Amino acid sequence: MPGNLPIRTASTMMLVREAPTIEVLMVKRNYAIDHFSGAMVFPGGKVEPADMDPAWAAQVHGWDDIPDSERGPRISAIRETFEECGILPAVQGYAADPEGTKALRSAMDRGEASFLAYLQQHGLRPDLRALSLFSRWRTPPVVAKRFDTYFYLVEAPADQVALADGRETISAEWIAAGTALDMAAQGERTIVFPTRMNLSLLARTASIADAVAAAALRPAHIVEPEIEMHGGERFLRLHDADGYGPVLEPLHV
Repeated sequence: MPGNLPIRTASTMMLVREAPTIEVLMVKRNYAIDHFSGAMVFPGGKVEPADMDPAWAAQVHGWDDIPDSERGPRISAIRETFEECGILPAVQGYAADPEGTKALRSAMDRGEASFLAYLQQHGLRPDLRALSLFSRWRTPPVVAKRFDTYFYLVEAPADQVALADGRETISAEWIAAGTALDMAAQGERTIVFPTRMNLSLLARTASIADAVAAAALRPAHIVEPEIEMHGGERFLRLHDADGYGPVLEPLHV
């Protein structure tokens, strides 16, 4: 039964910039991918065993400042961002070359190259403290694939350009949160429920500093939408305690 399926840990990165208003990077999932195919999402994916290698302790800044349970998800979010769009956030001294590293990114995605080894080779040390925990969502039991997903917010490096990997993601665009929500409402973009809800939070802030401050003030809370039946149809319910205001909308699985 779906409720007995394992819950996999995942993470996703909300890369933001001020241009001059706040924008977030969204990538379009390949239609050939079975999970969220064709949807606009933030870069991210499952936390892999390599993301929890103890050797990371010597390769990152802020290791002792981050709870053990979040080290792997933060490293995963940085790695997935690099793999999917060629941007390496939270790292000083990186000479950006998304086109030149495309083969490396593809090999990393296939498990044939090590992100840790790449950083070690080039003397690059991500700062895990640069990521702000924006929210944490858990898929409800009725969904076949369940994830415990950490959403992180980080300011995008000013000198780096997003380049989709062409496999998991087929395009990348910078977009204001409110614009993305309007386009989704008009059917011009497919944006899944958790992503839309986090865009709605981001749309309430006027700057990156405001978004970071608001995230820091939110209490630690795992958002797991409740399932309600109305007129024979299933709906997703969020409560005020979830931090998004009361929400009720049809469940599409």
